[in-house]
Amino acid sequence: MFNKILIANRGEIACRIIRTAKRMGIKTVAVYSDADASGKHVRLADEAIRIGPPPSAESYLLADKIIEACKHTGAEAVHPGFGFLSERASFCEALKAAGIVFIGPDVPAIEAMGDKITSKKIAKEAGVSTVPGFVGLIEGPEHAAEIAEEIGYPVMIKATAGGGGKGMRIAHTAEELKDGVRGAMNEARSSFGDDRVFIEKYIEQPRHIEIQVMADGHGNVVHLGERECSIQRRHQKVIEEAPSPFLDPETRAKMGAQSVALAQSVNYRSAGTVEFIADKDKNFYFLEMNTRLQVEHPVTELVTGLDLVELMIRVADGEKLPFTQDEVKMDGWAIEARVYAEDPFRGFLPSIGRLTRYEPPIDVEGIRVDDGVDEGSEISMFYDPMIAKLVAYGADRAQATSRILDAINRYRIRGVGHNLPFLSAVMAQKRFQDGDLSTNYIPEEFPDGFSGAEMDNYEQGALRALAVAFERSNAERMARISGQIANRGKAAIASVWTVREGRENRRAEVFPVEDGYDVTIEGQRYAIRGALDATIAMFDGNVNGEAFPAQIDRDGIYYKLSYAGWELAALVVPPRIAEALDKMPPKEAADTTKILVSPMPGLLVSLAVEEGDEVKTGQEVCVVEAMKMENVLRAERDGTVAKIHASAGSSLAVDQPIVEFE
Repeated sequence: MFNKILIANRGEIACRIIRTAKRMGIKTVAVYSDADASGKHVRLADEAIRIGPPPSAESYLLADKIIEACKHTGAEAVHPGFGFLSERASFCEALKAAGIVFIGPDVPAIEAMGDKITSKKIAKEAGVSTVPGFVGLIEGPEHAAEIAEEIGYPVMIKATAGGGGKGMRIAHTAEELKDGVRGAMNEARSSFGDDRVFIEKYIEQPRHIEIQVMADGHGNVVHLGERECSIQRRHQKVIEEAPSPFLDPETRAKMGAQSVALAQSVNYRSAGTVEFIADKDKNFYFLEMNTRLQVEHPVTELVTGLDLVELMIRVADGEKLPFTQDEVKMDGWAIEARVYAEDPFRGFLPSIGRLTRYEPPIDVEGIRVDDGVDEGSEISMFYDPMIAKLVAYGADRAQATSRILDAINRYRIRGVGHNLPFLSAVMAQKRFQDGDLSTNYIPEEFPDGFSGAEMDNYEQGALRALAVAFERSNAERMARISGQIANRGKAAIASVWTVREGRENRRAEVFPVEDGYDVTIEGQRYAIRGALDATIAMFDGNVNGEAFPAQIDRDGIYYKLSYAGWELAALVVPPRIAEALDKMPPKEAADTTKILVSPMPGLLVSLAVEEGDEVKTGQEVCVVEAMKMENVLRAERDGTVAKIHASAGSSLAVDQPIVEFE
């Protein structure tokens, strides 16, 4: 067995690999850019080597730096994780030439499956179902239009070297196709250094289902069941689960057999994933094979009881798989949610900054958190915005869903925007809980974007009652303090309060009882039981006998409470104060429609307008790239460009002006 391995990656996947290596008694080496100098993976590893400045093209994507680090530390093997160099055949060859073992498949398999066009041809020859389309590279927008007309809209544009949702676009019309080809090529060039794209038929109401395969160097190939990854945004997976609520045993067996056949056809070794798209009638078609460990591998680990990283390391060391296909069993259900640094209330724009509070639900039954950050960590604009993977295991899908929803309520992140409210809203929906999924789920359920979870009146009232109970508790604390000051009487404690949200007032009555308070709002009584002192950021008590894990923050004099994806910002004051506030005129919002600002920190890739240009509503103004994704900014109304505030190639801060209109 290896004595020391180097992890050619960062963040949560580097931490996850390090944990398994340590359990196996293997020493680990981390690599880091300047942006990750204090990263969690750097602290967890036995050794750490700096490999360059923050941009991945100058650090994590430099094979020679990785090899130099191996030689310097004596690392015998490299685990690439996912992304970066994980599917670069040239990296694998360079390691081999240097006498270093690559913990992954061999070069021929990487080359065959790494190119989506080549992989489709091989899949066809191996008897694997494939999506109708043009099996070849497109030469430009005109060529793309010809292909689209031939196979029929809608079509999917894909980067041939793509992955992780990068370099993918759906086009329903010729105009969308033109923009889509350009955007996909630019994104692919930026992410993979390869702007080649191809086109295939887009399957309506599709479900994204993938099969995990594992193979050794002795001719043994098995599949470990499926994962469903249909909940996606911008073609990037958000929620994954194993098994799929859609497949029946017969379809599962067919998909597994085809996946094994494909792996055997390229003499595959190590962990790999064969991805399929399935229609409503359970017809399925090959999409691609990822020759690496997948982001969503934890759900497979939880239902099979296998450690995929350990298996990869053992296979790379020459060992045989310790089980046969008949011995692979899927037990229970697992659901994974990707926790991203992004603001779902602002179109899921990336968010960067410091994690001022970070408290994952690590002590919740059935919960696993794979992360690469700690409180105080910096979320950088240079890398993927994923903070962590939150995974729940249960005896069945209902229990796994219930557990992950509870864990989301207990997951505390402050300092950056995050998508926990959105994740909670999705998994609380009846459609999700019924397993009625598709890759169109998010645009269908949130066509106008995400504005917050739906919550019934009772739960909204419970949050308001909590705010009142906290204010009453605080008043009692102040009364105790005031009673200890000489020449002052004990302060009176009000029983009637006003809960003020915006300019809307609600009357509340509150009375102390043993272990809490009874609060009545709009005729509904809420029995609040549990600790409520001023130091608490998470209410871990119950309301009317039911667990109600709500998070509590203070924003000046306001309470900010959140539960199940719904947020409440309320002021709790005596009625006379509320009456006085009602008499104050409302503050008018400033008109910002004449200035286009950057909604996120990023790079201004291009400007499509000049000073003096006439623009129409919806017209492209510029493209901003952040966290490896391109974002097209469009005019909100007709107008004339009065001034350009930034040039292409500029680094932008959030809310920095780009274009001003007359």
